[in-house]
Amino acid sequence: IVALPLDVTDGAAVAAAGDRIRRECGVPDLCVMNAGTHVPVDGTAPRTADFEAQLDLNVLGVVRIAEAVVPGMVARGAGRLAVVSSVAGYRGVRSAVAYGASKAALINMCEALRVELADKGVTVQLVSPGFVDTPLTASNDFPMPFLMPVDRAAEQFYRGLCGNRFEITFPRRLTWPMKLVRLLPAGVYLPLMARVTRGRRKG
Repeated sequence: IVALPLDVTDGAAVAAAGDRIRRECGVPDLCVMNAGTHVPVDGTAPRTADFEAQLDLNVLGVVRIAEAVVPGMVARGAGRLAVVSSVAGYRGVRSAVAYGASKAALINMCEALRVELADKGVTVQLVSPGFVDTPLTASNDFPMPFLMPVDRAAEQFYRGLCGNRFEITFPRRLTWPMKLVRLLPAGVYLPLMARVTRGRRKG
């Protein structure tokens, strides 16, 4: 197991790390891509910089890692990619204008990659967690239902990686209702979300 803390916004650094791993360890069997950050965005005053920062890290950071490892997996005919997204990518929510968009992009990207890489021997898995007790969520100033301890989240993550289902999601008490919410028509969902989140402080 090789864990590399990388500035994934630096394409050259990611490419160099990929070259080093291939030289020292060969093509990885499994690559977990967990690049991400969350900054609340006030939708009434969107700023390009807020979107650029989150899309560059959350989406392009994953792409840069994939660029470094996928060709080797395809050439070998085997490998596994796990991309960490979020249930925030399921539907639009208040203050997550940029974050939710970045996670929705990862969901779409992983669905496409799953199809494209399946016949190349490469398994693509999407990880869609709810709220996990980390320093990132500690800064949230709103209720986080079913907040999950890191050790339990890691256990669920590992179990998912041991199987072949496309999406790994936890805790199910939150994520499965969120899956049902995805099925609601916009005419129902949007007024409901507006009522539920009205009065929340905007970041």
